[in-house]
Amino acid sequence: MSERLGELLVRENLISLSQLKSAQDHQRKSGDKLGYALTKLGLIGQKDLTNFLSKQYGVPSIELAEFEIDEDVLKLIPKDVCQQHLVVPVNRAGGDLIVAMSDPSNIYAIDDIKFLTGYNVQVVVASEEAIRAAIERYYAEKVDYEKIMGELDSDDVEVAEEAAEEDVIDLQRSSEEAPVVKLVNLILVDAIKKGASDIHIEPYEKSFRVRYRVDGVLYEIMNPPLKLRNAITSRIKIMSSLDIAERRLPQDGRIKIKISGGREMDFRVSVMPTLFGEKVVMRLLDKGNLQLDMTKLGFEVNQLGDFKHAIHQPYGMVLVTGPTGSGKTTSLYSALSELNKTSENISTAEDPVEFNLPGINQCQMNDGIGLNFAAALRCFLRQDPDIIMVGEIRDYETAEIAVKAALTGHLVLSTLHTNDAPSTVHRLLNMGVEPFLVTASVNAIVAQRLARKICSECKEPIKVETQALIDLGLDPERANSAQIYKGAGCRNCNDTGFKGRVACYEVMPFKDELKDFVLQGVSSVELKREAIRLGMRTLRQSALSKLVEGITTISEVVRCSAAD
Repeated sequence: MSERLGELLVRENLISLSQLKSAQDHQRKSGDKLGYALTKLGLIGQKDLTNFLSKQYGVPSIELAEFEIDEDVLKLIPKDVCQQHLVVPVNRAGGDLIVAMSDPSNIYAIDDIKFLTGYNVQVVVASEEAIRAAIERYYAEKVDYEKIMGELDSDDVEVAEEAAEEDVIDLQRSSEEAPVVKLVNLILVDAIKKGASDIHIEPYEKSFRVRYRVDGVLYEIMNPPLKLRNAITSRIKIMSSLDIAERRLPQDGRIKIKISGGREMDFRVSVMPTLFGEKVVMRLLDKGNLQLDMTKLGFEVNQLGDFKHAIHQPYGMVLVTGPTGSGKTTSLYSALSELNKTSENISTAEDPVEFNLPGINQCQMNDGIGLNFAAALRCFLRQDPDIIMVGEIRDYETAEIAVKAALTGHLVLSTLHTNDAPSTVHRLLNMGVEPFLVTASVNAIVAQRLARKICSECKEPIKVETQALIDLGLDPERANSAQIYKGAGCRNCNDTGFKGRVACYEVMPFKDELKDFVLQGVSSVELKREAIRLGMRTLRQSALSKLVEGITTISEVVRCSAAD
């Protein structure tokens, strides 16, 4: 079916021959089916592929993410059969069972399901990615934390209270006891299933807790027994190849695990000593969820045009600003992906390297041996570069080298921690960079924040006073006609009303008028006012657009943006 599918897609001009070859190369390495490889690489949209298959086989298509499947229907086909044939039961009508498949031509799967259930099978088509997600969602095992706690509370796992007196051998042995191993594995896998971006494991004087950050907000998940804090921390340290004997200094490591379907997941581990033990924070790095298509990040049309114009300049500097966890790295990676051509030499200095990007030379910083951003930048300039990415400009030395690189024919991408785009200029000036160097080197500044998206399955309209919307910053005409939504809470979003996040952007192209203002030494407020006059949309305006479009809520607008 793969070969035929590829030929048909090329014939219909839905993909090119070179794209088909790329997908086939990926398919050979990963073992995925062709359709899944095409959507995974972003060469064709899931909807376009399912619509094509629907027309090709004459069967209806279905959007599984927008469908709620009854538990009685799910019980008709076991999980292992669903995974084997990549199918999921959708509905039952009399003697017919409606089944979603990614390959409607798979007669063996249809016959198996008929024999297994006794129903007449009616096929609908869905993308392989959507079917995998539905199996993961509906057939996920319910985590019985109470049962796990009962097993963990047994006396066979004891760790001495005084860290300084502990025997390292005993500590390692206790961390490898089955209940501790089971709990740590559970925490990691459950975080992946819940779509968490970070795991926080925190010891306090009389309690011990585990929290997940999901869509930017922390939720408490469980409270393991306090006496196990050292054993759990040691188990994580062993997994990430850290020194379990060192408990006074911060340590950083990495865990790589494989989960069902051959999917790989990286965890960036940070261990920090606190008053009552070591706090562990793990950042989940899922390359499969890395969004490199700029059109899907949240840019408005004009903003995307300004950003693309800035990164396609032959030289100069493009700065992305915002707090930690605001999606700056994703924006920079998407820009690098757009610029990544055989004719360009691209080097990046990162701390840490979060995702490996083929065709890009990525350098991991190591302050312990003197390899910092400034040292890496100096080295890059001797490596015949075209495009340079610096993870973060933290000091004058890095800023000075980056500015000089931008002035000598290189495109430089980097990040800064500031509240909005206009204040970034004054951050550079405060570091000691001369105003004339800032105006000569900077192409554009992008500020961003992440707002939670309303869950599509429990989204419902709500009534909001027009004056409240005007107070937020909407003009009266839009406020009168705007329909506002919220999420009621459902199984799909763990009753939060939110699922996923979208970026709100403030893109400030560095136009001549703004350069004159900087040379005159005006304040950030005046610079912002002039940028708005020249057409810049602020973070609040971007967030309000997402509100009016029904993507996010009023509370998220207030949380992720300040009033203009």
